[in-house]
Amino acid sequence: MFRREVKSISDLLNKYLRAEGFETPLLQKRVIDSWEKVVGRTVASYTGEKFIKNQTLFVKIVNPALRQDLSMMRSQIVKRLNAEVGAMVIADLRIY
Repeated sequence: MFRREVKSISDLLNKYLRAEGFETPLLQKRVIDSWEKVVGRTVASYTGEKFIKNQTLFVKIVNPALRQDLSMMRSQIVKRLNAEVGAMVIADLRIY
């Protein structure tokens, strides 16, 4: 008799995504999509464009007072976003 190595579909999918180079872009998309959940609906309503470049999330905030408040909370927001995704995707947050 032979023994089969049974793997879950989740493990196989993660292995495929990593091998094809789709894992990082997928995680980056998840970070951007989780912005509203992490900062709240009110803050998200003042948010413009968001993008990630070199492990830094750039977020445009249209309210100057809110921009200053969020700048002071950068490290906390980065930790929450990475925790939401379950991986270390971003290292810094730049609010402009």
